[in-house]
Amino acid sequence: MKRSILFDTETTGFDPDMGDRIIEIAALELIDDLPTGEAYHVLIHPERDIPAEATKVHGFRIEDLEGKPVFSEVADGFLEFIGDSPMIAHNARFDFKFVNAELKACGREPLDYASRAIDTVEMARKKYPGLPASLDALCRRFGIDLSQRGTHNALLDCKLLAEVYVELMGGRQRGLGLAGPSRSRSMTDGINALANRKPRKMAPPTAEELQAHEAFVSTIKDAVWLRE
Repeated sequence: MKRSILFDTETTGFDPDMGDRIIEIAALELIDDLPTGEAYHVLIHPERDIPAEATKVHGFRIEDLEGKPVFSEVADGFLEFIGDSPMIAHNARFDFKFVNAELKACGREPLDYASRAIDTVEMARKKYPGLPASLDALCRRFGIDLSQRGTHNALLDCKLLAEVYVELMGGRQRGLGLAGPSRSRSMTDGINALANRKPRKMAPPTAEELQAHEAFVSTIKDAVWLRE
């Protein structure tokens, strides 16, 4: 069985080198690319303020995190949950950079990006060149329900990304064929939840996606013309 961890973070800003910190981590365990039901989720006090611009994205104010642990208090639990498994994230460089900054700050070894990271943005761009690769765009493409997604939320985003990842890896039927009697109850529940979903119909492309595709095709044509 192949174990991997799908994870997401919410932060106070865009750059840990400028003092931004993690305020939420969510992670889901996958076995053979399907969720088992095992999850890790924690809210973290960033030991600094949360800018209003960041609050608009994820909805957290510093008052919401009063009394929550700081990263150094949750680091060991997070590392125990992820083990040495590959780490899947949407725009993985962003999340790895923040996690590694936090790990270094509390004296832990950073995660090795080259050997562990799986970036679903890169996967989507290879599979659908020229089309938007945001989580929202991929959910619409695969017919995944976005009704609960208002502000960004690491746990909800992980659940949505788990469904997107299954589709990027070849669809749920591929994963269901991997199930066997030795799976844990949580794995079985995860498979049954996926199996009971109605087959998805691919959503028609949005105007944004069509415009991006036309721009991509135009770029290719220009490149061919220049070679001629």
